[in-house]
Amino acid sequence: MGSDPIALPMLEAIRNGRCGPVEVIAVYTQPDRPRGRGKRIAANEIKQWALEKGIPVFQPERVRKRDRLDIEAMEADAIVVMAFGHMLSQALIDTPAKGIWNLHTSLLPKYRGASPIQCAVASGERETGVSLMKVVLEMDAGPVLDVERVNIGRLDTALDIDHTLGQACVPLVERNLMSILEGTANAVAQDESLASHVRKLTKADGELDFSAPAQALAQRINGLFPWPGSRFVWNGASIKLGLADYDENPREGVAGEVIGLEERGLAVACGSGTLFLKRMQRPGGKMLDAESFLRGFDLPKGSVLESHPMSPLVEASQ
Repeated sequence: MGSDPIALPMLEAIRNGRCGPVEVIAVYTQPDRPRGRGKRIAANEIKQWALEKGIPVFQPERVRKRDRLDIEAMEADAIVVMAFGHMLSQALIDTPAKGIWNLHTSLLPKYRGASPIQCAVASGERETGVSLMKVVLEMDAGPVLDVERVNIGRLDTALDIDHTLGQACVPLVERNLMSILEGTANAVAQDESLASHVRKLTKADGELDFSAPAQALAQRINGLFPWPGSRFVWNGASIKLGLADYDENPREGVAGEVIGLEERGLAVACGSGTLFLKRMQRPGGKMLDAESFLRGFDLPKGSVLESHPMSPLVEASQ
């Protein structure tokens, strides 16, 4: 069960026999949606993969009783879930004999919820990973069987880490899928006192407050690329930001003041330290490095970029 291409490396590994004598008997994914600039109705990458391999595909708008009965009739031993986008009922959780197992893109119990990759990068984490967790009714709260850790570099975006985590799922399922199917898997309960939660992001989360420290701004810009994307508005144009860096050396100028183009990018004064905008995109244009972008967009030294409040992305467990 999955709806995002992050699951494709894991699916390929299972189907190609890298995890043992396992057969993928069905794929459940989201219904076809409007995609691309033209917003034409199209299948997602998971459906395309399954159809190419001759695997039956099911696309319920919501997973209901009839879907559970279909799965029961298939006599599936286990279900693997990754980025599916549906809540699962207790009746469905109880259906496969060996359980339902979720590949969650954080080191649980940290960053339970809808946006763990973006929030790990935006929070300045230097490590994240994929947790293989047994599904229970409470979101992302089930016992964890195993994790695969990955590093987050200073200039990694959420898109970069998404690709890395997709590949990290492969050794995780290689190590553990047969123990699940043989009934020998020993998952360990999460420590609830360490849990944190992340919500679904919105376009409003891309607003920036330049009175914040430069480090926090750079991490947020990198964490929210490509969705929802951080941005500022100048002369009526909304400029999307694709990559940022920072240093802790303060510069003369008010928060949001453009200092000028430097080797590391377009320097902007902040509440503390200096922000370097490395990639930018104007409406209808391409994402460009700062030097290329400024050849075709007038953003003079001394300009002051408007600040907006930034909503917190992570909540501690209550």
